[in-house]
Amino acid sequence: MNILIIGAPGTGKGTMSEKLIEKYGIVHVSTGDMLRESVKNGTEVGKKAHGYMERGELVPDEVIHDIILERFAQKDMENGILMDGYPRTLAQAEDLDTILASLGKKVDCVLNLELDEQVLIGRITGRRTCPNCKAIYHIQNMPPKVEGICDICGSQLVTRKDDTVESLRVRLDAYHESTKDVIGYYEKQGIVKNINADQSVEKVFEDITEALGECND
Repeated sequence: MNILIIGAPGTGKGTMSEKLIEKYGIVHVSTGDMLRESVKNGTEVGKKAHGYMERGELVPDEVIHDIILERFAQKDMENGILMDGYPRTLAQAEDLDTILASLGKKVDCVLNLELDEQVLIGRITGRRTCPNCKAIYHIQNMPPKVEGICDICGSQLVTRKDDTVESLRVRLDAYHESTKDVIGYYEKQGIVKNINADQSVEKVFEDITEALGECND
């Protein structure tokens, strides 16, 4: 099964992705991972992408197209793909469908994780990170045993620069602007499943599993 997972910062997309990979044995791919892998392996496409990345420029869609085609043709993709962070635009969504069709595949289901903005703000602004071991806490949902101190290594916890209300609103605006056309595109295909992310991890994943069953019927 080939799945797209879409969700704003704080919706639990990373947690759900991990559970999907474990349950279904699919490969989690993002454009960033694919670009880095192609550059590392020195492929022709990787060499093209490297120049843009070195200059700090956005890698153009035509190079992303070749990167995806190169990666999706590999054998480990046979059980299915979990796409995260791509496609970001309508043009990329249309191109992805073309690539998959050329390989005899298609997008089977689009999981759209939804969460009220105020809940999102609470999740993100309450997050605390250990700068040393990278452990993540939340002042309400998953606090450390000692306030402000990492349980694992004893370091002082910090608030990331982008975990502020102001930063989050900018990120949310950019997220909604970039994904509305993509979601609309797949809604026309009848494969978008809206998932209420304001539930326990277990219940969210239960709803996702049910949604995937419906897509696979």
